[in-house]
Amino acid sequence: MNDHAVLHVKGRILAGPEDVRDELWVVDGRISYDRPVAARDVRTVSGWALPGLVDAHCHVGLGAHGPVDQDVAEKQALADREAGTLLIRDAGSPSDTRWVDDREDLPKIIRAGRHIARTRRYLRNYAWEIEPEDLVAYVAQEARRGDGWVKLVGDWIDREVGDLAPSWPREAAEAAIAEAHRLGARVTAHCFAENSLKDLVEAGIDCVEHATGLTDDLIPLFAERGVAIVPTLVNIATFPKLADGGESRFPRWSAHMRRLHERRYDTVRGAYDAGIPVYVGTDAGGTLPHGLVAAEVAELVTAGIPPVEALSATAWGARAWLGRPGLEEGAPADLVVYEQDPRADVRVLAAPLQVVLNGRVVE
Repeated sequence: MNDHAVLHVKGRILAGPEDVRDELWVVDGRISYDRPVAARDVRTVSGWALPGLVDAHCHVGLGAHGPVDQDVAEKQALADREAGTLLIRDAGSPSDTRWVDDREDLPKIIRAGRHIARTRRYLRNYAWEIEPEDLVAYVAQEARRGDGWVKLVGDWIDREVGDLAPSWPREAAEAAIAEAHRLGARVTAHCFAENSLKDLVEAGIDCVEHATGLTDDLIPLFAERGVAIVPTLVNIATFPKLADGGESRFPRWSAHMRRLHERRYDTVRGAYDAGIPVYVGTDAGGTLPHGLVAAEVAELVTAGIPPVEALSATAWGARAWLGRPGLEEGAPADLVVYEQDPRADVRVLAAPLQVVLNGRVVE
Protein backbone atom coordinates (compact mmCIF):
# COMPACT_ATOMS: atom_id res chain seq x y z
CA MET A 1 0.00 0.00 0.00
CA ASN A 2 1.56 3.31 -1.03
CA ASP A 3 1.53 6.52 0.97
CA HIS A 4 -1.41 7.91 -1.01
CA ALA A 5 -3.63 4.83 -0.84
CA VAL A 6 -6.74 4.80 1.32
CA LEU A 7 -7.59 1.88 3.58
CA HIS A 8 -11.23 1.15 4.39
CA VAL A 9 -11.83 -1.01 7.46
CA LYS A 10 -15.43 -2.18 7.77
CA GLY A 11 -17.38 -4.61 9.88
CA ARG A 12 -17.26 -3.90 13.61
CA ILE A 13 -14.76 -1.30 14.84
CA LEU A 14 -14.19 -1.67 18.59
CA ALA A 15 -13.22 1.92 19.39
CA GLY A 16 -14.07 1.10 23.01
CA PRO A 17 -15.53 -1.83 24.94
CA GLU A 18 -19.04 -0.65 24.05
CA ASP A 19 -18.18 1.91 21.37
CA VAL A 20 -18.74 -0.17 18.24
CA ARG A 21 -18.71 1.51 14.86
CA ASP A 22 -19.34 0.23 11.35
CA GLU A 23 -16.27 1.49 9.53
CA LEU A 24 -13.19 3.65 9.57
CA TRP A 25 -10.87 5.05 6.96
CA VAL A 26 -7.13 5.38 6.96
CA VAL A 27 -5.79 8.40 5.11
CA ASP A 28 -2.08 9.28 5.15
CA GLY A 29 -1.57 6.76 7.93
CA ARG A 30 -4.19 8.20 10.28
CA ILE A 31 -7.69 7.21 11.31
CA SER A 32 -10.77 9.04 10.09
CA TYR A 33 -14.42 8.23 10.64
CA ASP A 34 -15.39 10.43 7.70
CA ARG A 35 -15.29 8.98 4.20
CA PRO A 36 -12.58 10.84 2.30
CA VAL A 37 -13.67 12.93 -0.64
CA ALA A 38 -12.80 11.43 -4.01
CA ALA A 39 -11.02 8.46 -2.43
CA ARG A 40 -9.02 6.45 -4.95
CA ASP A 41 -6.90 3.35 -4.79
CA VAL A 42 -9.01 2.08 -1.89
CA ARG A 43 -8.20 -1.20 -0.18
CA THR A 44 -10.88 -2.77 2.00
CA VAL A 45 -10.34 -4.95 5.07
CA SER A 46 -13.29 -6.53 6.88
CA GLY A 47 -13.74 -7.98 10.36
CA TRP A 48 -13.62 -7.04 14.03
CA ALA A 49 -11.02 -4.32 14.61
CA LEU A 50 -9.20 -3.61 17.87
CA PRO A 51 -6.53 -1.02 18.64
CA GLY A 52 -3.06 -2.46 18.21
CA LEU A 53 -2.43 -4.66 21.24
CA VAL A 54 -0.15 -3.61 24.09
CA ASP A 55 2.50 -5.74 25.74
CA ALA A 56 3.28 -3.72 28.85
CA HIS A 57 6.17 -5.93 29.97
CA CYS A 58 8.42 -6.92 27.10
CA HIS A 59 12.17 -6.86 26.47
CA VAL A 60 13.22 -6.14 22.90
CA GLY A 61 16.98 -6.50 22.57
CA LEU A 62 17.38 -8.88 25.50
CA GLY A 63 18.33 -12.54 25.35
CA ALA A 64 19.02 -15.26 27.88
CA HIS A 65 22.57 -14.02 28.43
CA GLY A 66 22.10 -10.27 28.07
CA PRO A 67 21.93 -7.91 25.07
CA VAL A 68 21.45 -9.38 21.60
CA ASP A 69 22.50 -8.20 18.15
CA GLN A 70 20.23 -5.92 16.16
CA ASP A 71 19.13 -8.67 13.78
CA VAL A 72 17.91 -10.75 16.72
CA ALA A 73 16.13 -7.77 18.26
CA GLU A 74 14.45 -7.14 14.90
CA LYS A 75 13.14 -10.72 14.84
CA GLN A 76 11.80 -10.25 18.38
CA ALA A 77 9.92 -7.10 17.38
CA LEU A 78 8.58 -8.78 14.23
CA ALA A 79 7.27 -11.72 16.28
CA ASP A 80 5.40 -9.29 18.49
CA ARG A 81 4.00 -7.47 15.46
CA GLU A 82 2.77 -10.72 13.91
CA ALA A 83 0.88 -11.42 17.14
CA GLY A 84 -0.85 -8.03 16.92
CA THR A 85 1.32 -6.29 19.54
CA LEU A 86 1.89 -2.83 18.11
CA LEU A 87 2.79 -0.98 21.32
CA ILE A 88 5.44 -2.27 23.72
CA ARG A 89 6.47 -0.98 27.11
CA ASP A 90 10.03 -2.29 27.18
CA ALA A 91 10.43 -3.03 30.88
CA GLY A 92 14.22 -2.91 30.91
CA SER A 93 16.82 -3.69 28.27
CA PRO A 94 20.60 -3.30 28.09
CA SER A 95 20.34 -2.80 24.32
CA ASP A 96 19.93 0.54 22.58
CA THR A 97 16.79 0.03 20.49
CA ARG A 98 16.32 3.63 19.34
CA TRP A 99 16.82 2.44 15.77
CA VAL A 100 13.35 0.88 16.00
CA ASP A 101 11.85 4.38 16.08
CA ASP A 102 12.95 4.90 12.47
CA ARG A 103 11.19 1.73 11.29
CA GLU A 104 7.54 2.23 10.40
CA ASP A 105 7.15 -1.54 10.04
CA LEU A 106 8.00 -2.30 13.69
CA PRO A 107 5.95 -1.84 16.87
CA LYS A 108 6.26 1.39 18.79
CA ILE A 109 8.34 1.09 21.97
CA ILE A 110 8.07 2.95 25.26
CA ARG A 111 11.39 2.33 27.01
CA ALA A 112 12.20 2.08 30.70
CA GLY A 113 15.95 2.25 30.15
CA ARG A 114 18.07 -0.50 31.65
CA HIS A 115 17.11 -2.44 34.79
CA ILE A 116 18.65 -1.12 38.02
CA ALA A 117 19.55 -3.91 40.45
CA ARG A 118 21.54 -4.48 43.61
CA THR A 119 25.09 -5.76 43.12
CA ARG A 120 25.09 -9.52 42.32
CA ARG A 121 21.35 -9.66 42.94
CA TYR A 122 19.97 -10.17 39.44
CA LEU A 123 20.54 -12.00 36.17
CA ARG A 124 24.06 -11.44 34.85
CA ASN A 125 24.50 -8.88 32.04
CA TYR A 126 20.94 -7.57 32.35
CA ALA A 127 21.09 -4.64 34.75
CA TRP A 128 23.15 -1.83 36.17
CA GLU A 129 24.28 -3.45 39.42
CA ILE A 130 24.79 -0.82 42.11
CA GLU A 131 24.55 -0.11 45.82
CA PRO A 132 21.84 2.01 47.50
CA GLU A 133 23.94 5.16 47.76
CA ASP A 134 24.05 5.30 43.93
CA LEU A 135 20.37 4.57 43.34
CA VAL A 136 19.20 8.17 42.91
CA ALA A 137 21.91 8.91 40.35
CA TYR A 138 21.18 5.81 38.28
CA VAL A 139 17.43 6.39 38.40
CA ALA A 140 18.01 9.95 37.14
CA GLN A 141 20.24 8.60 34.36
CA GLU A 142 17.66 6.05 33.18
CA ALA A 143 14.79 8.54 33.54
CA ARG A 144 16.59 10.77 31.06
CA ARG A 145 17.36 7.88 28.71
CA GLY A 146 13.94 6.24 28.81
CA ASP A 147 10.52 7.22 27.56
CA GLY A 148 8.90 8.15 30.83
CA TRP A 149 9.60 4.97 32.81
CA VAL A 150 12.36 3.59 35.05
CA LYS A 151 12.67 -0.08 36.04
CA LEU A 152 14.00 -1.22 39.42
CA VAL A 153 14.66 -4.78 40.54
CA GLY A 154 12.77 -4.67 43.81
CA ASP A 155 13.75 -8.11 45.11
CA TRP A 156 15.82 -11.14 44.17
CA ILE A 157 17.30 -14.15 45.85
CA ASP A 158 19.72 -13.29 48.66
CA ARG A 159 22.13 -16.22 48.70
CA GLU A 160 23.05 -15.65 52.34
CA VAL A 161 19.39 -15.86 53.35
CA GLY A 162 18.56 -18.57 50.83
CA ASP A 163 15.34 -16.86 49.77
CA LEU A 164 13.90 -13.81 48.08
CA ALA A 165 14.73 -10.54 49.86
CA PRO A 166 14.19 -6.83 49.18
CA SER A 167 16.92 -5.07 47.20
CA TRP A 168 16.61 -1.49 48.49
CA PRO A 169 16.28 0.19 51.88
CA ARG A 170 13.08 2.22 52.21
CA GLU A 171 14.91 5.57 52.34
CA ALA A 172 16.88 4.87 49.14
CA ALA A 173 13.72 3.86 47.28
CA GLU A 174 11.87 6.97 48.44
CA ALA A 175 14.63 9.29 47.29
CA ALA A 176 15.02 7.52 43.94
CA ILE A 177 11.31 7.45 43.15
CA ALA A 178 10.99 11.12 44.08
CA GLU A 179 13.84 11.94 41.69
CA ALA A 180 12.21 9.99 38.87
CA HIS A 181 8.93 11.82 39.44
CA ARG A 182 10.76 15.15 39.48
CA LEU A 183 12.14 14.27 36.05
CA GLY A 184 8.69 13.30 34.76
CA ALA A 185 9.18 9.53 34.79
CA ARG A 186 7.11 6.80 36.39
CA VAL A 187 8.78 3.95 38.24
CA THR A 188 8.07 0.24 38.14
CA ALA A 189 9.76 -2.65 39.90
CA HIS A 190 10.28 -6.36 39.45
CA CYS A 191 8.88 -7.95 42.61
CA PHE A 192 8.25 -11.64 43.28
CA ALA A 193 8.18 -11.61 47.08
CA GLU A 194 5.80 -10.29 49.70
CA ASN A 195 8.30 -8.39 51.81
CA SER A 196 9.47 -5.93 49.12
CA LEU A 197 6.05 -4.49 48.34
CA LYS A 198 4.95 -2.32 51.26
CA ASP A 199 8.05 -0.12 51.30
CA LEU A 200 8.00 0.39 47.53
CA VAL A 201 4.32 1.31 47.43
CA GLU A 202 4.62 3.67 50.38
CA ALA A 203 7.72 5.14 48.71
CA GLY A 204 5.49 6.18 45.80
CA ILE A 205 6.07 3.54 43.13
CA ASP A 206 3.68 3.62 40.17
CA CYS A 207 3.60 -0.02 39.10
CA VAL A 208 4.79 -3.47 40.16
CA GLU A 209 5.78 -6.20 37.72
CA HIS A 210 4.75 -9.80 38.48
CA ALA A 211 3.39 -8.92 41.97
CA THR A 212 3.19 -12.59 42.93
CA GLY A 213 3.72 -11.59 46.56
CA LEU A 214 0.60 -9.45 46.71
CA THR A 215 -1.31 -10.62 49.80
CA ASP A 216 -4.70 -9.75 51.24
CA ASP A 217 -3.19 -7.32 53.73
CA LEU A 218 -1.32 -5.45 50.97
CA ILE A 219 -4.15 -5.26 48.43
CA PRO A 220 -5.89 -2.27 50.10
CA LEU A 221 -2.62 -0.32 50.06
CA PHE A 222 -2.17 -0.90 46.32
CA ALA A 223 -5.80 0.03 45.66
CA GLU A 224 -5.62 3.19 47.76
CA ARG A 225 -2.44 4.37 46.02
CA GLY A 226 -3.59 3.34 42.53
CA VAL A 227 -0.51 1.21 41.96
CA ALA A 228 -0.91 -0.92 38.83
CA ILE A 229 0.30 -4.48 38.44
CA VAL A 230 1.46 -6.39 35.35
CA PRO A 231 1.21 -10.05 36.42
CA THR A 232 3.08 -11.72 33.50
CA LEU A 233 1.31 -15.01 34.17
CA VAL A 234 2.93 -16.72 31.19
CA ASN A 235 6.23 -16.11 32.96
CA ILE A 236 4.96 -17.15 36.40
CA ALA A 237 4.12 -20.49 34.77
CA THR A 238 7.87 -21.19 34.72
CA PHE A 239 8.23 -20.99 38.53
CA PRO A 240 7.94 -24.75 39.17
CA LYS A 241 10.77 -25.46 36.73
CA LEU A 242 12.90 -22.73 38.30
CA ALA A 243 12.14 -24.16 41.74
CA ASP A 244 13.20 -27.64 40.67
CA GLY A 245 16.47 -26.26 39.35
CA GLY A 246 17.30 -24.50 42.62
CA GLU A 247 16.09 -27.18 45.02
CA SER A 248 19.48 -28.55 46.03
CA ARG A 249 21.14 -25.20 46.76
CA PHE A 250 18.20 -23.07 47.90
CA PRO A 251 15.36 -25.27 49.18
CA ARG A 252 13.72 -22.40 51.06
CA TRP A 253 13.63 -20.26 47.89
CA SER A 254 12.32 -23.20 45.85
CA ALA A 255 9.45 -23.81 48.25
CA HIS A 256 8.64 -20.10 48.23
CA MET A 257 8.52 -19.97 44.42
CA ARG A 258 6.16 -22.94 44.34
CA ARG A 259 3.81 -21.25 46.82
CA LEU A 260 3.79 -18.06 44.76
CA HIS A 261 2.97 -20.11 41.66
CA GLU A 262 0.19 -22.06 43.34
CA ARG A 263 -1.72 -18.97 44.39
CA ARG A 264 -1.04 -16.90 41.24
CA TYR A 265 -4.62 -16.86 39.95
CA ASP A 266 -6.08 -16.00 43.35
CA THR A 267 -3.54 -13.17 43.64
CA VAL A 268 -4.53 -11.63 40.31
CA ARG A 269 -8.26 -12.05 40.88
CA GLY A 270 -7.98 -10.53 44.35
CA ALA A 271 -6.17 -7.51 42.90
CA TYR A 272 -8.75 -7.05 40.16
CA ASP A 273 -11.68 -7.39 42.57
CA ALA A 274 -10.17 -4.68 44.77
CA GLY A 275 -9.93 -2.24 41.86
CA ILE A 276 -6.16 -2.47 41.32
CA PRO A 277 -5.36 -1.72 37.65
CA VAL A 278 -4.14 -4.88 35.92
CA TYR A 279 -2.37 -4.81 32.54
CA VAL A 280 -1.10 -7.39 30.06
CA GLY A 281 2.61 -8.14 29.92
CA THR A 282 4.38 -11.27 28.72
CA ASP A 283 7.97 -10.77 29.95
CA ALA A 284 9.11 -11.76 26.45
CA GLY A 285 12.84 -11.59 25.93
CA GLY A 286 15.36 -13.22 28.19
CA THR A 287 14.15 -16.81 28.22
CA LEU A 288 10.57 -16.41 26.94
CA PRO A 289 9.72 -16.08 23.23
CA HIS A 290 8.02 -13.01 21.82
CA GLY A 291 4.47 -12.98 20.50
CA LEU A 292 2.72 -14.33 23.60
CA VAL A 293 0.19 -11.55 24.10
CA ALA A 294 -2.86 -13.70 23.28
CA ALA A 295 -1.71 -16.36 25.76
CA GLU A 296 -1.34 -13.74 28.51
CA VAL A 297 -4.83 -12.34 27.91
CA ALA A 298 -6.19 -15.89 28.13
CA GLU A 299 -4.34 -16.37 31.42
CA LEU A 300 -5.98 -13.26 32.88
CA VAL A 301 -9.37 -14.71 31.95
CA THR A 302 -8.39 -18.02 33.56
CA ALA A 303 -7.53 -16.05 36.70
CA GLY A 304 -11.10 -14.75 36.78
CA ILE A 305 -10.90 -11.37 35.08
CA PRO A 306 -13.92 -10.83 32.80
CA PRO A 307 -13.02 -11.17 29.10
CA VAL A 308 -13.81 -7.55 28.19
CA GLU A 309 -11.64 -6.31 31.07
CA ALA A 310 -8.82 -8.64 30.04
CA LEU A 311 -9.09 -7.22 26.52
CA SER A 312 -8.98 -3.69 27.88
CA ALA A 313 -5.78 -4.63 29.72
CA THR A 314 -4.10 -5.06 26.33
CA ALA A 315 -6.15 -2.59 24.29
CA TRP A 316 -8.16 0.47 25.32
CA GLY A 317 -7.22 0.60 29.00
CA ALA A 318 -3.55 -0.22 28.44
CA ARG A 319 -3.18 2.48 25.79
CA ALA A 320 -4.81 5.08 28.03
CA TRP A 321 -2.50 4.10 30.91
CA LEU A 322 0.54 4.53 28.71
CA GLY A 323 -0.73 7.79 27.24
CA ARG A 324 -1.13 6.50 23.70
CA PRO A 325 -4.26 6.75 21.52
CA GLY A 326 -6.45 3.91 20.36
CA LEU A 327 -8.90 4.02 17.47
CA GLU A 328 -9.53 7.75 17.79
CA GLU A 329 -10.07 10.32 15.08
CA GLY A 330 -6.68 11.46 13.80
CA ALA A 331 -4.69 8.80 15.68
CA PRO A 332 -2.00 6.74 13.94
CA ALA A 333 -3.70 3.78 12.30
CA ASP A 334 -2.37 0.92 14.42
CA LEU A 335 -5.01 -1.79 14.58
CA VAL A 336 -5.63 -5.52 14.37
CA VAL A 337 -8.54 -7.17 12.56
CA TYR A 338 -10.05 -10.50 13.63
CA GLU A 339 -12.61 -12.85 12.12
CA GLN A 340 -14.81 -12.91 15.24
CA ASP A 341 -15.64 -10.73 18.22
CA PRO A 342 -12.72 -11.01 20.70
CA ARG A 343 -15.01 -9.80 23.49
CA ALA A 344 -16.94 -13.05 23.21
CA ASP A 345 -13.85 -15.27 23.19
CA VAL A 346 -10.37 -13.85 23.82
CA ARG A 347 -8.81 -16.88 22.13
CA VAL A 348 -9.63 -15.07 18.88
CA LEU A 349 -6.57 -12.88 19.59
CA ALA A 350 -4.28 -15.77 18.67
CA ALA A 351 -5.29 -15.57 14.99
CA PRO A 352 -5.26 -12.02 13.56
CA LEU A 353 -6.67 -11.68 10.06
CA GLN A 354 -4.82 -8.46 9.35
CA VAL A 355 -2.35 -6.26 11.17
CA VAL A 356 -2.29 -2.58 10.23
CA LEU A 357 0.69 -0.53 11.44
CA ASN A 358 1.08 3.17 10.69
CA GLY A 359 -1.75 2.80 8.20
CA ARG A 360 -0.13 0.02 6.21
CA VAL A 361 -1.42 -3.53 6.03
CA VAL A 362 1.36 -5.89 7.09
CA GLU A 363 1.84 -8.43 4.33
